[in-house]
Amino acid sequence: MTGTTAISKAGGSGSRLFVYNGGFVTQSRLRRILGLAGYNLRLGLPQKNDLVGIWGNSPTAHRGRAVAAKYGAELLHVEDAFLRSIHPGRAGGEPPLGLLLDRRGAHFDPAQPSDLEELLASHPLDDSNMMRRARNAIGRLQDAHLSKYNAFLPSAPLPDPGYVLVVDQLRGDASVTASKADRARFCEMLVFAQQEHPGARILIKTHPETRAGHRPGHFTDKDAQGRVEMFSDAVSPWGLLEGAIAVYTVSSQLGFEAILAGHKPRVFGQPFYAGWGLTEDEDPLARRQRKLTRPQLFSAAMFLYPTWYDPYTDRLCELERVIDTLEAGIRAWRQDRAGWVASGMRLWKRKPLQGFFGQTRKLKFTEDPEEAHKSGRNWMVWASKAGAKTHAGATRVEDGFLRSRGLGADLVPPMSLVLDRQGIYYDPRQPSDLDDLITQRADLGPAEALRVEALIQQLIRHSLSKYNLSGEPPALPAGHRILVPGQVEDDASIKAGCGRIKSNLALLRATRKANPKAVIIYKPHPDVEAGLRPGSLPETGVPENLADVVASNCDPMALLDEVQEVWTMTSLLGFEALLRGAKVTTLGLPFYAGWGLTTDKRTAPPWRSARPDLLGLAHAVLIDYPRYYDPITQRPCPPEVVVERLISGQLPRPSLRNRSLSKLQGLFATYAPLWRRG
Repeated sequence: MTGTTAISKAGGSGSRLFVYNGGFVTQSRLRRILGLAGYNLRLGLPQKNDLVGIWGNSPTAHRGRAVAAKYGAELLHVEDAFLRSIHPGRAGGEPPLGLLLDRRGAHFDPAQPSDLEELLASHPLDDSNMMRRARNAIGRLQDAHLSKYNAFLPSAPLPDPGYVLVVDQLRGDASVTASKADRARFCEMLVFAQQEHPGARILIKTHPETRAGHRPGHFTDKDAQGRVEMFSDAVSPWGLLEGAIAVYTVSSQLGFEAILAGHKPRVFGQPFYAGWGLTEDEDPLARRQRKLTRPQLFSAAMFLYPTWYDPYTDRLCELERVIDTLEAGIRAWRQDRAGWVASGMRLWKRKPLQGFFGQTRKLKFTEDPEEAHKSGRNWMVWASKAGAKTHAGATRVEDGFLRSRGLGADLVPPMSLVLDRQGIYYDPRQPSDLDDLITQRADLGPAEALRVEALIQQLIRHSLSKYNLSGEPPALPAGHRILVPGQVEDDASIKAGCGRIKSNLALLRATRKANPKAVIIYKPHPDVEAGLRPGSLPETGVPENLADVVASNCDPMALLDEVQEVWTMTSLLGFEALLRGAKVTTLGLPFYAGWGLTTDKRTAPPWRSARPDLLGLAHAVLIDYPRYYDPITQRPCPPEVVVERLISGQLPRPSLRNRSLSKLQGLFATYAPLWRRG
């Protein structure tokens, strides 16, 4: 639920809310958030103890005000929260992730104090944990380039720094009208910006809806003369604010973000963030006398005031969950907006791939490199099918590290996939995007550290892994226990990352030679046990002197709880062991080797020179690198949602078609060597 506040946002149990705007009825997300907040939507006429809902200062708001005044009902002012979606509501049709529900007034209208103003004026805002959360959340918004609307690329070119930023707004915008501003006021603001910064470049930033052609702003091209220029490119507001030497606004949310970015904006209206000592106000409100810090302003406006919604659990939630949700959706849009053409994708994978990468533009499939190049789209290829020359310039795709409940070779659809523009994580012969991300996470911020630590604890507490298989482990002898995970020996990670030792038998021999008195537990690879991939141990089994226990058909995470060490070639189990505090020795070069966290028998490539801690490594591997997909809501999601689905078991079952195909695949894997010899 949302944070505790001195002002009750909830309507209580079934408070009747009468509405006279069609959007309240037709927009299912709007109805759902109001319902979860305790409001029971009604049509008709209210009684004295009922509420009347109005949407801001919309063209229909006068109806609600008239009915409320006539019948003595209280008003509920409803607006989108300050983090909303990728596109503006009128442009993309996306539902909001939160609402502002205010019984006193609209937050943008200074005519009377709103619930938000009351919070800013009278709430203690002195909880140290809340202030820490605020600082962390501000950092996350800046790092992820998140704003109310997000249809831009963080990499989009920005103007050269050193400009004065003048923020335009839409004509007829409710916050502009409420501040009694018009074009003359905006022109006055532009004059002040030029006078107070002689010689500086003046950049007029247009509104996203103006750029999209939906509604005009107050400035026109005629205002861009001399050192004044219009700027309408879709760029990160945080990047734009970083290059500004001063910010001028009437009442834009960009003024609020300017405060969070460290500016003291010059304000020519009376928005909610003005009057608290964090702005230079041209028209101050006498009743606002309190001095606030940035974290205090943020806490009231982003924690206490909004009602946030989690679409994955269909519940109200905290801001941090909304940041996770928005970040996942925006990342997918930014990577997929140009569309993809895909090669090397087996037929059964194509439907899951459409879910992952085809929500903005449907994927196209081709095996013709020339056709892929001419498509005008980005090009992806399944990593193991990629040829250095044939697929030059293509992005590699592979399963992620929290994949499913069931084997990939069993044709169970994945819930995480990775995209890599440089190489792929299991091939250490060239740098990968994951290498870069791990290097960057050598410097991990406090918000990121808290998030990944919580994620790791969930994985450990619920014994989650890549495939999440079941089975009780056998009884293990006492002593210093070393787990040796078997691998599929034709696996790409072994071909790319191993030297002299590249078989399970050679791995066991090396482990026993280095640890003659240890209790060695050999865990065969589940794909081999399931008959889906070929294995290469002798037909007589594991020689007795090399392994004390063969742990077949059991949960490998249960084994990790019982061992002190893991010796591996390149198995993901080595990374999962690191998360659980076990010592790991690598005889190949898996993605987690070479960073100072493992004992490595092979020399790491020179680009793995950074020294992240375990949390930094885990953040890059589990949060930064993969894309996640929720099979229930069928939308991009943060890793926490996949973890919750795996814990609850709330997952679709593999189709009969996939199960039949997997059996045929296993049959082929078993007999293909014989056919080749024949």
